[in-house]
Amino acid sequence: MQIDPSGSRQLLELQLSNVNNQTSASQSDAGSTVDFANVMDGLLGTGANSTSNTDSTATVSRRSSDGLLWLQLGSTYNPDINTAGSSSVSNNIVESLLSSSNTGIVDSGASVPTDYESLIAEASAKYGVPESLIKAVIDTESNFNPNIVSSAGAKGLMQLMDGTAAGLGVSNSFDPAQNIDAGTKYLSLQLQRFGGEVKMALAAYNAGPGRVSRLGVSSDSELMSALNRLPSETQNYISKVEKAQLKYVI
Repeated sequence: MQIDPSGSRQLLELQLSNVNNQTSASQSDAGSTVDFANVMDGLLGTGANSTSNTDSTATVSRRSSDGLLWLQLGSTYNPDINTAGSSSVSNNIVESLLSSSNTGIVDSGASVPTDYESLIAEASAKYGVPESLIKAVIDTESNFNPNIVSSAGAKGLMQLMDGTAAGLGVSNSFDPAQNIDAGTKYLSLQLQRFGGEVKMALAAYNAGPGRVSRLGVSSDSELMSALNRLPSETQNYISKVEKAQLKYVI
């Protein structure tokens, strides 16, 4: 999983919005929110003119800004925000996924057992992502190897980059419990961001939500029409996860 600067900033703004809406002690005037956004623009260089035209440059940018984002964020980020109110949102996500014809997969909710069954079941219930989809992502990302490290530095079962993991409250990406919880939470955020469109969420999980948003598409069918504008790795990733999901649906 890789996160680009604009995608990280969107995740940051979502969390800051949750903090402002739910914690009266942390409320501030609109000016301070704008100021913070401007600071982040300056730190991450997320203006339109700063976008690289090459995949390699974009990857370097993601890796270098990754840790900086969460360093600047500090204690403002609370990964537990919205936990109390997450049930209705999660149920909406599940309903959207199960009723969607995006993948052609009918998920009954039951799935083929794995070595991490209880952790996956807990994350599924907590964030509203079907167990079969979580298992498919883990299968594709790491083949269920909790100690794997990619050439880009992504770690563990759901291949979390260090900065993203830290922002999601992970202290040890090789701990299956922390990795599955954070990876599922991030996947859930992408499903929410893209209206339950599974292919778009998977593309965002792999290439970063900013890159998917810049395509200007709003549905899985539109994404498939513009698929050649995404890296070949991401194009293959979507089909790999969908194929893997078929192994786990009962």
